[in-house]
Amino acid sequence: MSTLAVVEEILRETAVPMSVREIVERAGARLPSKSKTPDTVVARDLSMDIKKKGEVSLFVRTSPGRYTLRSLAANSTSVTPMASLPARKPAAAAPSTTTRARTDSDVQGGGFAG
Repeated sequence: MSTLAVVEEILRETAVPMSVREIVERAGARLPSKSKTPDTVVARDLSMDIKKKGEVSLFVRTSPGRYTLRSLAANSTSVTPMASLPARKPAAAAPSTTTRARTDSDVQGGGFAG
């Protein structure tokens, strides 16, 4: 059974959005990956499935790190897929600092006394 098949099974059982950590804890030994970081494997597989399949993916991200089945999200009014949320404004760029060339007056001491 694939990782996504196990995740689908768990999300159907619970019928609520779950974090990757909750999914992994509930899955336990059912996950086919014996990775030392199963959270990363599950998060990667879910993200890639959503990215590749888009609207036909079985899964939907409800908030950062939380997922549910698209069919459950469509039936629930309390779950809003992240794709339908308004986009955030990009962060403001940090002010640029221009550097000026160093002059002899910037250096105090440390030179040869000649």
